[in-house]
Amino acid sequence: MDITLEKASDTNASLKITLTPADYKPEVDKKLKDYGRKVQLKGFRPGHVPASLVQKMYGKSILVDEINSMLSRTVSQYIRENKLQVVGDPVPNREQADAIDWDNQTDFAFSYTLGLASEFNIDFAELPSVTRYEIQAGETEVSNTIADLQQRFHGHAHGEEVGETDTIYGELVQTSTPESGEPFSAKTAFPMDKMAEDAKGQFVGKKKGDVISFVLEQAFPDEKARANATGVKKEEAAALTGEFNFTIDDITRHEPAELNQEFFDKVLGAGAVEDEAQFRTKVAEVIRGNYAREADQLLRLDIEKNLIDNTPILLPDEFLKNWLLEVNEGKFTPEQIDEQYDDFTKSVKLQLIKNKIAENADIKVEFDEVLDATRQMVREQFGFMGSENEEMDKTIDRIARNYLMDEKNNGQNYTSTFNRVYDDKVIEYAKTQLTIVSQEVTVDEFKALVENR
Repeated sequence: MDITLEKASDTNASLKITLTPADYKPEVDKKLKDYGRKVQLKGFRPGHVPASLVQKMYGKSILVDEINSMLSRTVSQYIRENKLQVVGDPVPNREQADAIDWDNQTDFAFSYTLGLASEFNIDFAELPSVTRYEIQAGETEVSNTIADLQQRFHGHAHGEEVGETDTIYGELVQTSTPESGEPFSAKTAFPMDKMAEDAKGQFVGKKKGDVISFVLEQAFPDEKARANATGVKKEEAAALTGEFNFTIDDITRHEPAELNQEFFDKVLGAGAVEDEAQFRTKVAEVIRGNYAREADQLLRLDIEKNLIDNTPILLPDEFLKNWLLEVNEGKFTPEQIDEQYDDFTKSVKLQLIKNKIAENADIKVEFDEVLDATRQMVREQFGFMGSENEEMDKTIDRIARNYLMDEKNNGQNYTSTFNRVYDDKVIEYAKTQLTIVSQEVTVDEFKALVENR
């Protein structure tokens, strides 16, 4: 076998492969013998079909399959062993392949076009610093969060007059008899916030015992809301139209939870805090913790942008655009490829950079690391974060392994989790090499930073 790489430029090359009988014949002969032992042909005992007949029937297809398999292995191995920065897939010269005379040729020549990324290095010492934002939760954020929590853990109270966000309970009666039968009537509840705005005026300010006449489909134009208001199925609610009376029996409304020990225990757990001052301190910690995760994500994005912006890499643009058109099989036009090409090249460059960092730092991902990450995902999804139960741990482990080894998606679960762990390790290493500057910001300042990104 002869393999030659010819570089036309830093980003374009061709890989030429020549095969002789010595390369493929031993394996082809072996497979022909296997076929001879297994093939069943009328007039011959199993395993006694003449070799010449087996060759005539299956020889060409076995030869083609073996050479294609050999080419695939050879190209991949050559790229890996020579550490070529290949982008896209090697593209075979189809005209050359189509011209092969499989019946008479014994030597075969093949050619592949390769798209290459230019050589590059990463010197962390030369890269600009990156900012880690530390979000400070001020009194406004704490007060707003507590107000939201008071609404979430609200209580109920009875009102004297109907308000715009109340729920009213009473009897709904259809005032005209429909052609299909008896008029509709039911004890039901109307949530005012689900009622059409222009119909609320008929109800707001009314008291217990008042009777309101209204058109049902005007108050609840949405059939789903009408079904909820009347207590019937959606398809039945569509037929409920016209004049109705509603007699108010009761008015209830949400009232914010009081700032007391019961509320503190519901939000943070029994005995976590003893007074409002401690509660506000804990809420501030929670806010900072929640925003810290977002700050970590922003730091990651900024590190990736820093690496891309400051690592010059040339790509084979024409080759990649043609390759994208081909592999997407008519899903995109050349104009659409051009529109999305910048985003595509950023992702290609970022992956090349991460691979280079991993190679230089000898970063590897083991199966146990992938399994641990999957176990953590299962814990988060099922809410088992604090579990130390042995049986629960076994259940989590079984779910995690089944997820990774699911054959229905051809190993995609394992691949995606492996890539996530790999990326995390590369970024964590980059954090240790880059200069990271801390900067305190308010919640509003941080939100503005995120929006600008």
